[in-house]
Amino acid sequence: MTPRPRAAIESPPPRLGEVLDFLRLMWAADHALQAASKRMRTSLGVTGPQRLVIRIVSRFPGLPAGQIARLLHVHPSTLTGILKRLERQGLVRRRPDPRDGRRSFVGVTEKGRRLAAAGAGTVEAAVEQVLAAMSPAQVEGARAVLVALAVALEARSARPRPRRPPAYRGVKASATTMPDTLEGSESPST
Repeated sequence: MTPRPRAAIESPPPRLGEVLDFLRLMWAADHALQAASKRMRTSLGVTGPQRLVIRIVSRFPGLPAGQIARLLHVHPSTLTGILKRLERQGLVRRRPDPRDGRRSFVGVTEKGRRLAAAGAGTVEAAVEQVLAAMSPAQVEGARAVLVALAVALEARSARPRPRRPPAYRGVKASATTMPDTLEGSESPST
């Protein structure tokens, strides 16, 4: 895939407005992150998120998996999938918490340490290069926007969804045909 010219990202189309132009730039960054992650899988054998886990664990060995999930703002089951793939590749190892079998502590292997040290061609290298070219005030402003946006989006996703009528086997849910009980369940009067 041929990269788009830089001008296509930097020069906004006429009259998009502040919000739509910001969204356009966010999608451009998201697309670039996804493309870089795929390139990393080809060149390094891990995706961007997988390498981020390796980097965090190499800097803070023995972190509980739950704490890593919170740091990355991912569901624990998402992290479990990442850790399983990294374990199969021999890059990390998990050891159970002797006091609580539901928890595990994560560490990197020697192979994982070598991968953590590799910097060329990674998302992290690009972020480091961009941050080095910006003033501290610019970096802090960008950080503030990203945090506020993440908080706003997480708050929206945490709101309860409107309740939908339950689907019953063999019966369409409608105002006129609602069964008194679910198939196989007891009636409310029993």
